[in-house]
Amino acid sequence: MMIRAFAIVVALIGVALSQTPPAAAPEQPLGPSGRIQARFAPPARISKFDAEPNSIQPGQSFLLIWATENPAGITITPDIGTVAARGTRKLTPKATTTYTITVHGPKDSVVTKAITVTVAGTVPITAESAAGVNKELPRMADGKPDLSGVYNLPPRATDVPPELKPGAGKFKVVRGPRDAGLYADCMPTGVPQTYFVPYQWQIVQGRDKVVILHEYLHLFRVIPTDGSPHPVDPDPTWMGDSIGHWEGDTLVVDTIGFNDKTELPGGFRHTEALRVVERFHRVDFDHLQWEATIEDPNVFTKPWTISRTFPLRGDLEKVDEYVCENNRDYKDLFDK
Repeated sequence: MMIRAFAIVVALIGVALSQTPPAAAPEQPLGPSGRIQARFAPPARISKFDAEPNSIQPGQSFLLIWATENPAGITITPDIGTVAARGTRKLTPKATTTYTITVHGPKDSVVTKAITVTVAGTVPITAESAAGVNKELPRMADGKPDLSGVYNLPPRATDVPPELKPGAGKFKVVRGPRDAGLYADCMPTGVPQTYFVPYQWQIVQGRDKVVILHEYLHLFRVIPTDGSPHPVDPDPTWMGDSIGHWEGDTLVVDTIGFNDKTELPGGFRHTEALRVVERFHRVDFDHLQWEATIEDPNVFTKPWTISRTFPLRGDLEKVDEYVCENNRDYKDLFDK
């Protein structure tokens, strides 16, 4: 019963995030990581923050290790940024550096701790000099931007609704009082709706392909970027058939071959003629700009575009396991 109830909660959260304008702030305060702070919670604490070893030669690496308790948000400076409650990071500083962990706790409490790693024969990096250095945009061996990383759900936004063709009103989703919502049946979400589920997703970039992994339902897409064409007559699938190419520093992904069983953002159905063209551009180290142009000549008068900027989850190295154990109709629950 808990799993079924959770599926309903996921459905309601997903619909709210993807289809409604920004709402008023929740009563409970949000910490920097987005977690809700408990009204009565024990204070945050740094139980471990060490460097092994703390003295190295130029070109050598060390292991930064940390562990915290009851955090609402954690950052490590310089260069590292937001991290998880516990973790390790292999680092190779060019000069003697002082690392500082800052832990935000309940009721706006903050605790910090610093540790210095000495690099022999170098001038120490000060906080002022470190603050003036921006993290470089990562690039592949061929010079293309490296989009790899785990990204979070973007801030909510209000999109301009598309124009339906005359007689296409049946493609607008209208939910009745006994409808448990878009995500209640644990079926694949399709593109681009898969980006609006409240779970992170990951890009793994290779030399001739890009793989996108979504934590929710373990959905994935393998996108060739070597010039391969679409199949002449692709079998309709939930996530479609995708191919990609680069336009400068922007990855362009063209997807066709969808079935007609998924929804589009804003609450619209579509036909198998759906085509989605996405553009991925890493504007800086911590942000990925995404744009999707949606076209279905059977439903809409013209193509329409939505866009978001996804923040990088520097505290995550990969998406986690997710299981949605439900394939039943919830209508009977509303009748009780």
